Amino acid sequence: TELKEKGRSLRQHEQAKEIIRTVGQKTQEQLKFHIEDVVSMALDAVFDNPYSFAVDFLQRRNKTECDLYFVRDGNKVDPLTASGVGAVDIAAFALRIASWSMQTPHSNNVIILDEPFRFLSENYQEQAGNMLREISLKLGIQLILITHNATLAGCADKTFNVSIRKGVSKVTVN
Repeated sequence: TELKEKGRSLRQHEQAKEIIRTVGQKTQEQLKFHIEDVVSMALDAVFDNPYSFAVDFLQRRNKTECDLYFVRDGNKVDPLTASGVGAVDIAAFALRIASWSMQTPHSNNVIILDEPFRFLSENYQEQAGNMLREISLKLGIQLILITHNATLAGCADKTFNVSIRKGVSKVTVN
């Protein structure tokens, strides 16, 4: 009798494990789609011949890990070693937005970014500013940027210029 109970318990645990595995896999598929979509759209909004973004969930050392790639012409590229002109900056920003958008409930609708596109080539700064404005409007979030880049600052609804004179900060509003 005890052996039958242990066998029944084992089968129930195996069924529960399979249910959890299936739910985890479906959740990963949804995350993959959402993240790839948001980041690829951001890259597309800024660059003429953009990479698309890919997410792969892999089992390593009995844990699920996530690999992130840029993809162009069917080739996967490591974003940190093989991309230029600031594509990583755009992808990093979009990953923050994707992460924020998956929170339930959303945290405060304000995101503060310090020099978010510092490695983005100057000729793409205006497109990045337009993308920021579009994301802000569509998602209903306020983006506060700290930047030295005049092109990006020019895309803002309101700018605050901070200068220091004799150790005292002075703020002017434009």
